[in-house]
Parts: sequence; C-alpha cells; structure tokens
Amino acid sequence: MMLTPVLLCALGLFQSETYVEKLPQSTVEFKMVAVPGGKVKIGEEEVEVVPFYMAATETAWELFDQFLLSGEPSRPYDQTDFAPDVIARPSRSYILPDLGWGHQGYPVINVSHTNVDMFCRWLRSVTGKKYRLPTEAEWQLAAESGWKAPLTAEQAAQREWFAGNSEYTTHPVGKLKSNPLGLHDLLGNVGEWALDLKGKPVLCGGDIMFEAADLKPTVRRYYSPDWQMTDPQLPKSRWWLADGWFVGFRLVCDRPSK
Repeated sequence: MMLTPVLLCALGLFQSETYVEKLPQSTVEFKMVAVPGGKVKIGEEEVEVVPFYMAATETAWELFDQFLLSGEPSRPYDQTDFAPDVIARPSRSYILPDLGWGHQGYPVINVSHTNVDMFCRWLRSVTGKKYRLPTEAEWQLAAESGWKAPLTAEQAAQREWFAGNSEYTTHPVGKLKSNPLGLHDLLGNVGEWALDLKGKPVLCGGDIMFEAADLKPTVRRYYSPDWQMTDPQLPKSRWWLADGWFVGFRLVCDRPSK
C-alpha cells in the first residue's frame, strides 16, 4: 500500500491519539494505538474499514488474570447458552493454561473464542469502553502496515517470533520492533482471534512454528477439533483449548463518535 504525503500526515495526526488503559483498583495497564481507516482486500472482496484503536501487543496473562479472578469459575461441563448481557467466568482449566512457558508479560494462549468473548464483556463492564475482538478486515489492515512479501528470515527476526528465532516457545509481548503503526507481534508469536466477514471466529496470523515466508497478513485458520484433541472431558471444554498453544488474541476498541 502506497502512502501519499497527505495520508502520511493524517497517519501522524491519528497516531497521536494513543492512550493507556489502566484497570480500576489494579496496577495492570495496556496501551492502545490509533489505526487509521482504509480499504483492504479480503479474498475477492474490498472492505472499507473505519478508524479504530488496537492494542499495541497481544493480550498478556496479567490482564487476563484480572478477569479470571473477578468471580466464581463456571462448572466444567456447563453448556448453558449465555444471554448477551451475561458475564461468565471460565471453568478451571484441565491443563496449565500457560504451559509453563511464561506468565507475566507473556501472551495468553489456549483460549477459546467463548472465553475471549466473555473477557471482552467483562472488560467493557469495568472500563466503560467498547473493547472487542477485531474484524478480520481491521486485523489485516493493521497487519499490512510496513509488510512486504516475502519476508526474509533476517527481516522477520526483527519484528516477529517465528520458527527461525522462537526456539519453539512463546515470548513476552512487545519485545521486538513494532510495525509503522506501533503494533507488535502481529504476524508471529501466537495467532489472534478475530471475526471473519460473516461474523465467524477465525484465527489470524502466524505463530512460533511458522517459517518467515509464511508470515502473511492473509493467514487464516478456523477452529479444528485437533485444537482439543488431548482434552479428556466430554463434552470438551468450551473455555480452554488443550492443544491451542498457538491461539491468543488482541483487543480493539471503537473510536468514540465526535
């Protein structure tokens, strides 16, 4: 995508509208970065994206833990259909959710879309802001900033955790160089939940097992039973993906209307 002087100027003005969200009665905070709107091609469809805010990093455990500890966990086998205004907490995980790879500062992993959706409901309730998952168009627009295909291993190592530098484990968020918008780890470390053009959950981006040439903004994966193959529960957990070590997420927030 070519950036004209006018667009670059607008980008600079919009980037100044970043902010840090601090959770009430907590030391936990996270940075949100302004993303200008634009057009992005999803398959054969061109999609218009309005300006929005996106978290500078993937969601880390210390933020997610605030949600986990905010109420009683659900029963392990409960399959209740939740009303839109209900905020439920996950059941206790069959596995160690972070797999012992790291917790403070590390990306949340092994989380189902239901789990993340409830987290977003909770976060909206405690902040009063419209936090949610990105659409795949929003996610791709942000990921395309500064990206050129194909990435060499040397280029990828500056910005992404992938097969060439990860040593096959996740890494603390935000430690590598950001893209021009100020967003870290979009194409590597872990995949990130979004909603496709039909509103269906889809995982965007690569992870620590991807080769450099495969780190692309167009990478998509849909839920597979393989993501819960080793979960012994019947029915399988609606909250945790026992084999979803590559599944994380990143927040976006609607811009307030002026």
